[in-house]
Amino acid sequence: MSNDPLVIFTPSGKRGRFPAGTPVLTAARQLGVDLDSVCGGRGICSKCQVTPSYGEFSKHGVTVAPDALSDWNAVEERYDQKRGLAKGRRLGCQATIQHDVVIDVPPESQVHKQVVRKRAEARDIVMNPAVRLYYVEVEEPDMHEPSGDLERLIAALENQWGIRNIEADLHILPQLQPILRKGGWRVTVALHQGMGAPRIMHLWPGFYEGTLYGLAVDLGSTTIAAHLCDLRSGEVVASSGLMNPQIRFGEDLMSRVSYSMMNPGGADEMTRAVREGMNTLFEQITTEAGIDRTLIMDSVFVMNPVMHHLFLGIDAYELGQAPFALATSNALHLRASDLDLTLHPAARTYILPCIAGHVGADAAAVTLSEAPDKSEDLVLVVDVGTNAEIQLGNKHRLLACSSPTGPAFEGAQISAGQRAAPGAIERVEIDPITKDPRFRVIGCDLWSDDPGFGAAIAATGITGICGSGIIEAIAEMRMAGIVDASGLIGSAEQVGTQRCIADGRTHSYVLWHGTEDSPRITVTNPDIRAIQMAKAALYSGARLLMDKLGVDTVDRVVLAGAFGAHISPKHAMVLGMIPDCVLDKVTSAGNAAGTGARIALLNSDTRAEIEDTVRRIEKIETAIEPRFQEHFVNASALPNSSEPFPILNSVVPLPDVSFNTGGDDSGGRRRRRRG
Repeated sequence: MSNDPLVIFTPSGKRGRFPAGTPVLTAARQLGVDLDSVCGGRGICSKCQVTPSYGEFSKHGVTVAPDALSDWNAVEERYDQKRGLAKGRRLGCQATIQHDVVIDVPPESQVHKQVVRKRAEARDIVMNPAVRLYYVEVEEPDMHEPSGDLERLIAALENQWGIRNIEADLHILPQLQPILRKGGWRVTVALHQGMGAPRIMHLWPGFYEGTLYGLAVDLGSTTIAAHLCDLRSGEVVASSGLMNPQIRFGEDLMSRVSYSMMNPGGADEMTRAVREGMNTLFEQITTEAGIDRTLIMDSVFVMNPVMHHLFLGIDAYELGQAPFALATSNALHLRASDLDLTLHPAARTYILPCIAGHVGADAAAVTLSEAPDKSEDLVLVVDVGTNAEIQLGNKHRLLACSSPTGPAFEGAQISAGQRAAPGAIERVEIDPITKDPRFRVIGCDLWSDDPGFGAAIAATGITGICGSGIIEAIAEMRMAGIVDASGLIGSAEQVGTQRCIADGRTHSYVLWHGTEDSPRITVTNPDIRAIQMAKAALYSGARLLMDKLGVDTVDRVVLAGAFGAHISPKHAMVLGMIPDCVLDKVTSAGNAAGTGARIALLNSDTRAEIEDTVRRIEKIETAIEPRFQEHFVNASALPNSSEPFPILNSVVPLPDVSFNTGGDDSGGRRRRRRG
């Protein structure tokens, strides 16, 4: 036995001795090395490409001779002529082991290859989709041993791939016999695994050269975003989005719940609207990618609880009142056709579990993407939307709650507010001496005081201010001493700038004087109140979770959601949106819910993992917590009336001003309250 050649696979480091003449693919399988194959070693699919290494390897204690593998054979020659094999590559099913050898399995030949995520701190996704392709050779019918074609196909899958208890969808039976005969008893099977018995979803005659696709969909209250993924490579082939058609029934979730309460059949109407919107989006994305929609065989959806119920055709009435009971919070394994989705006839749909009445499957997807439950340090994850979903914890304990922030962060309820679109102010800086602002608008890289700014924005003009813009504007006003800790804007005399103008009983700050083509843009005291209410709700939810864990600080903060990607950590902390924390420990995760959906699509093992994690998350209901109101009142101040924020104060000393002088315009000052 010891004279048999030694085979060492990299990067796994797995090794073993095999008799001379053993195919590399066979050795890899026996050692549990991650080497792909669709054709089962018949030299058709080329998925099992490997790179042998020659020479002396002192690290492994072997010297690899030039004849360590068998010579190039006719199958490899034919494949090389037809499609081309990279220099130094061999087909693992054709090359046999002759002497000691070191063999590298390149990433593209690994079954569970990693899909690299762009953010440095993000975990890569391990490929293990629920739908996979298998090529088999089926025994022909024999009058002496009568059996059905389906039974012989299932036997071939079991014998050649070791997959047991296979079942077939009904639509397979009418196509089965013509396809088997057209392929000369050789077929490629799309098999869905990971939800009960493995199921045959589709058949192709002979060897199918193409790929399969899946959809990861984040169904938000305002927008629906979808990512079309290649289930073999993990690549995002196309991404697209559209406005949620339910907007016409109400901008926010509670107005949609009340629409279904007030209008008989209202819930059904909203279900129909969102499903039609979904199919429109799928048509859009498949056209963009240039693929046939019936090649989409798997889909994963994430959404908040109200959208979850309305998408599934469940009246969300119970979610509109305490105790906010979900019809079901478990993950759901469904057929896409049950939801009127026009994909492959056998396409499957997986919906992640909801965490609680107002902490949905989208929050579970954020957990999957950001993995607070695997963190060594204490992490606060905030998905900022109309309803903020907040998680706090580490690998020992994880808590979650939701907080009704309202739409102010998205530019609603703000006098010059608008959604993030070209022409909207998105970045603001205010000179603390002159009190003059400069800003940037979406669609232009220049600041407003740069030469050429006017010409650059001529097409869009300056149309309003979006969520990230209003946050930066108010935080900059606080840092420049234009607004005090209570949220009051000072007068021109108090602040020392003519940009502060009387506005009823309060004052406003002029951010942009306007032109003939674009309106004057001001930040008003009601604007500041709206942001104070929203950020106080957000902070109070986070503070409540900190109370439950018995901590006063967190190690790091992750801002999730499309809006989170545009928030400046410094400005968020000046407003007191998030707890005091070292600024470079505040990071953005972009659309983490959409990423979580993509992880669940590409790695079906993570579905059971997130279902288990969700069961262990401690849910806190802010509505019944006595300290929520107390935290809310304290958090209404900028940044906070009782929390000291020492880290922030060491970086950004905030002016100690007070403009609440009861009519005295002399610019009263107030002693700082001790936190």
